[in-house]
Amino acid sequence: MGWFGEEPGGLNRMYAGLLGSLPKQGVAVRGLVAGSAAAEQGAPQNLSFFERREASVLGRLRGCRRAVSHALEAGDVDVVAAHFSLYALPILDLLRERPFVFHFHGPWASESRSEQERGAGIVTKRAIEALVYRRADRLIVLSSAFAQVLERQFGIAPERIHVIPGGVEAARYRLAESRAAARAKLGLPADRPLVVAVRRLVRRVGLEGLVNAMDEVRKAVPDALLLIAGRGEMAQELAQRIEARGLTRHVRLLGFVADDDLPLLFRACDLSVVPSVALEGFGLSTIESLAAGTPVLVTPVGGLPETVAPLDPSLVLPEASPGCLASGISDALRNPDALPSAHACARYVRENFDWPVVAARVLAVYGH
Repeated sequence: MGWFGEEPGGLNRMYAGLLGSLPKQGVAVRGLVAGSAAAEQGAPQNLSFFERREASVLGRLRGCRRAVSHALEAGDVDVVAAHFSLYALPILDLLRERPFVFHFHGPWASESRSEQERGAGIVTKRAIEALVYRRADRLIVLSSAFAQVLERQFGIAPERIHVIPGGVEAARYRLAESRAAARAKLGLPADRPLVVAVRRLVRRVGLEGLVNAMDEVRKAVPDALLLIAGRGEMAQELAQRIEARGLTRHVRLLGFVADDDLPLLFRACDLSVVPSVALEGFGLSTIESLAAGTPVLVTPVGGLPETVAPLDPSLVLPEASPGCLASGISDALRNPDALPSAHACARYVRENFDWPVVAARVLAVYGH
């Protein structure tokens, strides 16, 4: 969809992680994305920008097709892998017999519908998805939950689908700072229980319910403070909800937090929460939090349970309701010893989600 250095998001972060990790597995990789001239200046050497993000859709599609065509003509290409169906569409006829792998990060049309988009746009997105997924020789998904989406909604045969979770650079989250030191660096309260949610501010991620839940949490844990990091179209609506419920002392919108500061933010908090209500294939912030040694509570939605249950099933809440969120957060803050230790959280990520582990599994699918 874009370059992570310019356009944050789970899909773009995954793409950047693979672009950096696969060469360490001994594979030559070339990346093609849409991005601005400013982003291109600081991008890795194996990344090229086929068109500016500000260009029209047609212009970006033409640029993508032209760039892929040149890459295929210039040298040996064993596999073509795509992460966004819109940009895969104009290259399908160029592939011929060359293996094509598609990384399915989520149902594009369904996600748009969940954000209240309607009409021809939804139909078009669904048609593009169907064409791309049918052409793919193999598809990589982040969870069994999203494998079921491909099977049930798009009729993809199970043997073409490979489940590989998201990755994280575990060492980057292994900080020397204590929780108190991290709070001091970020200017956060030293003496209050802190809960963090790092999310794009869109409807399907459940932030409205999380804000509502804090109305009950503050009764059980009077000094609790929820920090919501991220940006999106719901920022103003959430701010109004916080104000209307009298929660300004207990919920704080941080806005965009730079990627370099995320490890410190997770380390500073006692708990993180992923309150999604729909279409959550993996939840990258779950393993980011765990990598920093901070336990995470998740709702039983999509692939979230798969991500954390092997560490501790109690991290998965019974449901996504505000009442259940409130109960889970309150219990966790009052009984921190019942949660996995910081060491256990970090070790779990190193063993299962560190980029060398994930990249090796992806490479196995590419070369199968």
